[in-house]
Parts: sequence; C-alpha cells; structure tokens
Amino acid sequence: MTFDLVIRNAALPDGRTGQDIALKDAKIAEIAPGLATDGPVIDAKGQLVSPPFVDAHFHIDATLSLGTDGLYNESGTLAEGISLWRRISPGLTAEDYRDRALRYCDMAVSKGVQAIRSHVDITNPDMLAAEVIAEIRREVAPYLDLQLVAFPQMGFHSRPDMADSVRKALDMGFEVVGGIPHLEPTAELGRSSITALCEIAAERGAMVDMHCDENDDPNSRMIETLIYETRRLDLQGRVTGSHLTSMHSMDNFYANRLIGMMADSGLHVMANPPANLHLQARFDTYPKRRGLTRVPELRAAGCVVGFAQDSVLDPWYPLGHGDLLDVAWIAAHACHMTDRAGLRGCFDAVTTDPARIMGLGGDGLVPGAPANLVLLDATDPIDAIRTRATRTHVIRRGKLICETAPPAPKLSLDGRPDTPARH
Repeated sequence: MTFDLVIRNAALPDGRTGQDIALKDAKIAEIAPGLATDGPVIDAKGQLVSPPFVDAHFHIDATLSLGTDGLYNESGTLAEGISLWRRISPGLTAEDYRDRALRYCDMAVSKGVQAIRSHVDITNPDMLAAEVIAEIRREVAPYLDLQLVAFPQMGFHSRPDMADSVRKALDMGFEVVGGIPHLEPTAELGRSSITALCEIAAERGAMVDMHCDENDDPNSRMIETLIYETRRLDLQGRVTGSHLTSMHSMDNFYANRLIGMMADSGLHVMANPPANLHLQARFDTYPKRRGLTRVPELRAAGCVVGFAQDSVLDPWYPLGHGDLLDVAWIAAHACHMTDRAGLRGCFDAVTTDPARIMGLGGDGLVPGAPANLVLLDATDPIDAIRTRATRTHVIRRGKLICETAPPAPKLSLDGRPDTPARH
C-alpha cells in the first residue's frame, strides 16, 4: 500500500518499540511493525515518536517584549509585571505585535509545539492586539493551532463596557473567555466578574480559562466561585483554572475538600512551573514556598492538569525559549514528580493532557488521530525530559515541517562518547 509517509522503527510513549507509523490523508493510518510501503520513509532508528507538544497557557501578545522602553521587572513580582505591561502596551503597534508573535511561533514549532492557547489582553478598547493576533492565527494555521482567550488583563471591572469587548473578541473567532478575578478591586467584584464572564461563555458556547488565585494568599479562594458557576451553567469539561497558586498555602483539610469539588465539577487545571516559581513567594523570608498549585493531588483526584510556559522574555518572565521539555523538567523537581510514574505524568502534562484541555482530542498516537508527530533524540519520555532531547523531526498533517540534527556527543578524555547509557 502507498502511504503518504511511514516512520520506521519508532519507540512510542507507551513503551512499544520497533513500530512503524503509517500516515495518510493527514491521519495516522496504521501502527505496527514491518509495514510495507513504496512511498517516502523516515527511519526513526529507535528514537521516540510522540504526539506534539501543546502549550495551553501563554501570552503571545506580550512575548519577546522584555526591555521595551528600557523597562525591566527588577523585583520579579507579578505586581511589577502587570504595572510594566500597563505602561508598555498602549505604545505597541500592530507591526510590533505581529513581528513578535510570528517570531515566537517559529521558535515554538522548532521545539515541537503544534498548539498554543494564548490569552490576549483586551483591556484597551481599540482591541488592536486582538485584531492582530486573530490574523496571526489564520496565518500560522498550516503549522500551528493557535487558540485565543479574550483576557481582560487589568480586570473585568476596569471598564464598564468590558463585556462588550469580550463579546467582540468572540465575534472575531476567539474560542475562550478569560478573566483575572483576584486582581479586581474587591473580593466581591472578583466573584461577580467570574459570574459575568461564565455567563458570556455559556451564552456563546465558549470555553473558559480563568487566571485564578495567582498569589500566595491562602484566603484567595476565587476558585470556589468558578466551581459553582461551572456547575450552575453546565460548563463541566469546558472550564480551566489557571495558576491556582494560592492552593500551596491553604490549610490541608480545606485544600483536600477543594480538590474534590474541582474534580467533581470536571474542572481542568493549568500550572505554569517556570513562571509560578519565579513570581510567587517573593515576599517570603525563609522557608520560601515553591509557589505552585498541588499538582500530584489534583492529578490523583482525576483533574486533567497541564504544564505550560506562560511567558517568554516579557515583563513577567525574563527567560524561556518555548521548550516544553524544559517546563516538564522544572515541574518534575518542583512538584516532587521524579519517580517513574511522576516523570511520565510530566511528559503527558505537556503533550496529551493540554491537548485534552484545549479540546483537541488528546488521544495520543492511535490510528485515526491527526498525523501531527514529533521525533525526539531519546529512547522514551523519561529520557526525553532528562536530556531535553532535540526534536529531530516535526511532522504536521503528515508532512515534515521542521528538521533539526541532533547534537554530536561530546568525547571524554579516553575518546569515548561522554554520555551515560540510556535506560
């Protein structure tokens, strides 16, 4: 049979080795050893072939803006990042948004990322960023799924007509309603913002992704209202609570109750390990808190939990280069997920789990799934995280879109490759 492409001798994330993956009509047609074909072939040579990486929490309108107008977040706090963005964003042009977004998309795809959910600030009534990023989404669609969140960065109540801007963004094709209730002037206004935004999502059939309780305050409990509105409006499976860092400081009894409520409501969770570790606990002396939500407990309860980059070279985070294996590596340490099951969970949290959160399927490598694949210079998912393996081939809809040669092994003093045996 003629396939569009066959990948030979692949290792799969589920532990199978020596597998051939046949692609046809932008789908995975068959997975089995020794498939016959007279079409093109890529020899994986035992390398890991995985689903693409998925970044389900990012801010593409702010990315690569670090140092604009000479401004830099010297304190490393979330508050200073927001203050800097408030100063920077009014002066940004359409060309600036476009250039930075396209550069980042290219960077991310080279790292095997094929889907990004990006929050886009709609605070400014002119909606410039939203209009530009909506156009970018259409432009990058051949190689990247860009899902957009209507995000009132300075708060839903920062303008009396913010609901109109949210609806306008949805009219432009945005799929998700966002918010930031803990930034509202009072707790009451924070809760009312969740209600208003969830009602818009229910009205329009949209998903919800709420920046929620992104602080060190154990009494920041906006997630309670998000759970309630999810149930009241029958939004189960369509709502994501992002960050949820206040949970790291909550009383254990209360946190356990909360986690059960979240799981029962079908609430998804996006943690952002690099940015959360960087921004949280800035007012601690010692001991310093890690500033991450309770990832292992949430996963054990049945919540779908993804890991994301959040920010790259912007007022909130001065590092990063779009590599979700870096994110998984950091998460493994910060969340105490360095046992084998935990490390596998970290790999899923940057591939199939965020794909599920975004509504992209998340079934992994199975016949009938989209032919979106990544070949990694690694033997299995744990090896990929350990080495932050080179993505040697990126395949989109059955076609090779990016290829990178793996680095040559370094030589030790005796002339042998200076790399440990892979497990």
